[in-house]
Amino acid sequence: MAKSLLNQRDRTDSIPEQEACWQGAVELALRSRQLLMVMIARLYQDKQGEPHNLESLKTLLGDDIPEVSELESMALGAGNWWAYFDQLQRYQTRPPSPKKTVSDENIIAVAADYGPERSSEALNRALADMKNFTDVLEERHSEW
Repeated sequence: MAKSLLNQRDRTDSIPEQEACWQGAVELALRSRQLLMVMIARLYQDKQGEPHNLESLKTLLGDDIPEVSELESMALGAGNWWAYFDQLQRYQTRPPSPKKTVSDENIIAVAADYGPERSSEALNRALADMKNFTDVLEERHSEW
């Protein structure tokens, strides 16, 4: 569904509609990441656990689980889908910073507001990487 919203975003000229599609796609992607953690718990026979973040997954399953180690390694790194989703989550939960007016009297320095890349391509890459991780996870556990 997130990819459908991104496709719709790229086809519209309306700025509010583009933003709505973007935010909807991001929320669905973040929800997918949370469901991935629930999937991992189910693969380890925890039928009741509902981990909402990596720390709760680790508490639920322990440190010995390879998936927890892999996700922790990604969380500490940069340039991967997990870290990108962390950036998106932080960005989505903060209100936009107010724009300051610029005049000759108040120019001291110019700083750009850095946030996650907001292109459809970047989110599509992250979604594809998460799907690959899920496919490997499913294949790893289907052997049992």
